[in-house]
Amino acid sequence: MEGKQERNTMIELRTAAEIEAMRPVGRFVAETLATLRDETKVGTNLLAIDRRAHDLIKRAGAESCYIDYHPSFGASPFGKVICTSINDAVLHGLPHDYVLRDGDLVSLDFAVAVDGWVADSAVSFVVGTPRDEDLRLIDTAERALDAAIASATVGHKIGDISAAIAGVAHSEGYSINTDFGGHGVGRIMHGDPHIPNDGKAGRGYPLRAGLVVALEPWFLQTTDELITDPDGWTLRSADGSRGAHAEHTIAITADGPIVLTDRSFLGVK
Repeated sequence: MEGKQERNTMIELRTAAEIEAMRPVGRFVAETLATLRDETKVGTNLLAIDRRAHDLIKRAGAESCYIDYHPSFGASPFGKVICTSINDAVLHGLPHDYVLRDGDLVSLDFAVAVDGWVADSAVSFVVGTPRDEDLRLIDTAERALDAAIASATVGHKIGDISAAIAGVAHSEGYSINTDFGGHGVGRIMHGDPHIPNDGKAGRGYPLRAGLVVALEPWFLQTTDELITDPDGWTLRSADGSRGAHAEHTIAITADGPIVLTDRSFLGVK
């Protein structure tokens, strides 16, 4: 949940000890998304997903980054603790009274703070019977995220991450919107640098050890234009085509990137 106009204006680098201190929030975000994905089925109400996420936050003693969030592009404080974007909605989906149907493409985006540290992650999946084109879109977003993480090494630049994402998307014929993308993470949910999902390799801010960022490729099947729902939050494709979103919070270190929101230890991607 980020726009390039909604950021802190200072890039902060974290010590090794601070990165270690961020591991618990990354693990909690990973576990929560894995739980919600497992429990979300045909027949699940989006409001039930939000209630479940709220309960997990409360049990963990965590703090939602979304519920009071009110940037300039939001019509009002978000009021919920998770983004639930369905089918042609791809970002900032405001949970509402909707029951999931067979074949719905679901994107869950979740950010919380634990002990003052923030982690942010998103996952997309299909409930019920999937369409081949939806699986291809989700796979492309996930592969683009993998490519972005692989590019997030000391000595590279922001443009290398952006170019890696774009290379995967363009190879599958998807166009890219750069209004919303990756961002710095730490004591707040959205900090500098902004990391667009398209760019030129070798350009931009140099990646340094201690930089912690959320990388989040998202694509629409046949457009790169968005429209906003009357709720003032949910962003949909302008042509009704479906969208997918993948995101991890990572720390850049001298030994390579650390995926703080990695779900693989749970046996899921």
